[in-house]
Amino acid sequence: MQLNADIPAHLRAPAEAAVAWLNENDGSACQLTGLVQSDDAHSSGQHADLELGLILCEGDLCTRADVRVGNDGGRYRFARVAAASPDIPALLDPPAGVRSNWLDEQLLKHDFILLLFYRGRW
Repeated sequence: MQLNADIPAHLRAPAEAAVAWLNENDGSACQLTGLVQSDDAHSSGQHADLELGLILCEGDLCTRADVRVGNDGGRYRFARVAAASPDIPALLDPPAGVRSNWLDEQLLKHDFILLLFYRGRW
């Protein structure tokens, strides 16, 4: 995963354009906080499509969005991509109930516990 500051220069413009497209279509105000993956092998061709795994945050909610970005002579075109079984899920939070059950079990065993939440992973 690449943090926002570490996104390669040749992927920055397509990634930010994809975020603007998603915000416009979804009526959201998400910000780009990183890339899960990038298809650097196809980035050399000016008209080649890129598939970007965007990490987006809006307030306290962070999500993953997979977008195909094409370049038609300086104009970008976008399409959502459905990932088969991504390593990082679309909603970057444990499923409902899993976290609270685990916390209750751990609190019975220990005086305190420390939770670390970092960029969408527990």
